[in-house]
Amino acid sequence: MTTESSPDVRHIVVDTDTGIDDALALLYLAGRADVELSAILSVYGNTLVESAVTNIARVLQVAGLDDVLVAKGAAGPIVGEPRIASHVHGQDGLGDIWSKTVAPKNLSPISSAELLVELGCSRPDYYDLLLLGPLTNVALALEIEPKLLTLFRSVVIMGGAGPYPPLGTVRKVDANTENDPEAATRVYSAPRNQLIMVSSSVTINTIVDEQGVQSLHRAGTKWGTFSAQILESYMDFYQFTWGRRVSPIHDGLAAALLVQPEWITESTMGPVNITTDGFATRAHLVRAANGLPVSWSTDPAPDTLVVLDVDRESFLTDFIRVLSGR
Repeated sequence: MTTESSPDVRHIVVDTDTGIDDALALLYLAGRADVELSAILSVYGNTLVESAVTNIARVLQVAGLDDVLVAKGAAGPIVGEPRIASHVHGQDGLGDIWSKTVAPKNLSPISSAELLVELGCSRPDYYDLLLLGPLTNVALALEIEPKLLTLFRSVVIMGGAGPYPPLGTVRKVDANTENDPEAATRVYSAPRNQLIMVSSSVTINTIVDEQGVQSLHRAGTKWGTFSAQILESYMDFYQFTWGRRVSPIHDGLAAALLVQPEWITESTMGPVNITTDGFATRAHLVRAANGLPVSWSTDPAPDTLVVLDVDRESFLTDFIRVLSGR
């Protein structure tokens, strides 16, 4: 993290349901010289919102950035009950490795939604906004300031399912949208400067294996050990998906593409709608895999830049390097 004021520095506000991949994304941003972590906002999702706050504090403690402003956000969706992913991230959101809780040293007296509005209005086009969890905080902030997203230099969402897939292809889970489809509808239909979707269809193929974990252990640093420990916990879950101890880097990829957009090798533009097939709810670019419009009437929405492919080798090399903390 840098404290310099430079046109080359990204001043990033992160909204996160701080599970394992969120924590890795935060630590990655903290370790980049071209990033200032301006504020971190918590929301439910991977874990309870109270645990999300604790996990933010734990990451900031590892990074030596205790002064970063933290806010507590929504504990559940606008409609319905939260779906907490403790089966993936553990009861505490970070693999249940630590017994001692920690608290942020710079906790905001206002909510995540209120702080979003305050930051955006105080310095329009200064901050970038990275959204790593359910979009509830942002939807609540839009109730206060409907032009909220236009106040941020860019907005990157880790979530959505991208375009509709080719025939016969299984669609990926879109957990952040599934947790609050009403919030997602409001966000994807809101005016903005630039909105980028980094969908699970892209992140699921961005994989760290056991060799990467061993590289982190060999670094012999606080950063490397922390990252390796929580990645190993993530692999405890994902090994039953692929039969190997590997882990996708969902949120880390979204964080990296915010600061390294040149790693986006293929993308497309178009409106995004929230759809359901009766089993799952997803945020989709309303376009079939062949590029043609979908076969039903869609809701109007501004264009979103939807990432289709990335330079995985460059990202993963840099990701492990930064998390090694050398």
